[in-house]
Amino acid sequence: MRDNKQLITIKGTRDGLTIFIDESCSFIDAVTELTEKIVASRPKENEPIVSVTVQSGNRYLYEEQKDQLRNVINEANRFTIHSFESDVILKEEALLWKEDSEIKAINQIVRSGQVLEVTGDLLLIGDVNPGGKIVSTGNIYVMGNLFGIAHAGVNGDRNAFIAASYMKPSQLRVADYISRAPDYESDGVYMECGLIDEKQDKIIIDRLQIISHKRSEISGFERRITNG
Repeated sequence: MRDNKQLITIKGTRDGLTIFIDESCSFIDAVTELTEKIVASRPKENEPIVSVTVQSGNRYLYEEQKDQLRNVINEANRFTIHSFESDVILKEEALLWKEDSEIKAINQIVRSGQVLEVTGDLLLIGDVNPGGKIVSTGNIYVMGNLFGIAHAGVNGDRNAFIAASYMKPSQLRVADYISRAPDYESDGVYMECGLIDEKQDKIIIDRLQIISHKRSEISGFERRITNG
């Protein structure tokens, strides 16, 4: 028998509703109370369908549990789920996130014909010779000469960037963007970075210091690199 504690809290927002699920109760009890509240608060047929964000706090929602919630919060009841939000993730997801967000420091010269690929950010202490290629899912820092090809954000991250002590690449790539020859000086440039400028719809080369302004989410380590 359930006590009188409220397991489901519904709050209105400018974008719709947010449903908070008590993280300490059984999931079955939460779904039971949610069903009652959804039926009681269902909009009329002539009213628009309401967007819902489900907030589960420290409760991890498995896919089958999300499906149960979708069966209650659905268009038949005049609601639709916009997103699920939780304060916890699975260990496997955390390890993947850690790998993808780590900075891999590698001390080597990437010679012609060689390809260096990493998951996460790449800090290369060495040169990329003509014909060499470096690839990263995140940002790329070259503490040396970049003469070859550099591809940052290879999995589609358009916020990624490429920085080098001396930049005269044969090609720069960020996500699905490819640089063109006029984008950088023929003589090369010192302490510059390449990143996507959405307004110009291309990769631009600019001073290294602009990264902290245009990519506000970069870490403290990256700020030390860019600011000295």
